[in-house]
Amino acid sequence: MPVKRFIHTEELDGKPVSLQEVEIVERKGLGHPDTLIDGACESMSLALCDYYEQNFGRILHHNVDKGLLVGGESAPKFGGGKVIKPITILVAGRAVSEYTHRGVKQTIPVGEIADNAVRSFLKGTIRNINIDKDVEVQFRIRNPSSDLSYLSERGIANDTSIGVGFAPFSETERITLEIERFLNLDGTKKIFPEIGEDIKVMALRRGRDLDVTVAMAMVDKYIPDKSHYISVIQQVHEKLLDVFSKGTSLNLSIKINNADNYENNSFYLTVTGTSAECGDDGNTGRGNRVTGLISPMRMYSMEATAGKNPTIHTGKIYNALAQFSAE
Repeated sequence: MPVKRFIHTEELDGKPVSLQEVEIVERKGLGHPDTLIDGACESMSLALCDYYEQNFGRILHHNVDKGLLVGGESAPKFGGGKVIKPITILVAGRAVSEYTHRGVKQTIPVGEIADNAVRSFLKGTIRNINIDKDVEVQFRIRNPSSDLSYLSERGIANDTSIGVGFAPFSETERITLEIERFLNLDGTKKIFPEIGEDIKVMALRRGRDLDVTVAMAMVDKYIPDKSHYISVIQQVHEKLLDVFSKGTSLNLSIKINNADNYENNSFYLTVTGTSAECGDDGNTGRGNRVTGLISPMRMYSMEATAGKNPTIHTGKIYNALAQFSAE
């Protein structure tokens, strides 16, 4: 029997976001704790998918989308500090750990796959982290229920969800996304190795005035003293204004590490380049949406996509499909 398709289109009333008087957009960068735990969950899912496909020719049931990053403790200082207590990555979920293939029952090393995937992801994301000393990985991944495994075998979803997408980006959204990406480019890091990966960009547009606040973790071992820190911040500020003022008609202003207090010797210094080492924790689903942004002026789904099964989980598939369709 053919599947019925219900497609309804309707023009939305109201002003586009770009024409509204106020617009707020946020981007949590590659090294932000919320982005890191999203990436850890997603890397686990992808690694499980690879193992399942290589060994069984299909992706088995799994969802590893409940993650928590517990920040460590550190003592950063000019010239180089140290991590005192490691960052803890804890992921809970479900994954098939035993499977009968061609008459042979096989045990799947889910824990080993998960641990290797997370460490590989973090090593490839945070340049200045010591994976063996600065990170510990814990997981509570159990077998799925028999009914969910049965549905997965048939390629049927077991849940309902809503997917939301939008396009194109507004000028505020574009600039917010591109500033973080620019600061985390390999080329930028070669010029400014002092910049860590934990970069958070918050943009507020009032009319034609766009105020951008950048929180940028600085890596202490590349910064010998206070004057060097201040100099780098000033250079990065000038570079951002030079690059991004040219491509917009908005009146752009940028502040970097606005909470710094030079007189009181308060600086955004880190050992590794992420606040996860001491200042902040992370939780799956609190980071960027599938767009790569947090756009509260838009309609969007609260569904977290990271770590969900890419073949049958509606929360992941519908959001990705909605964004693809919008674009």
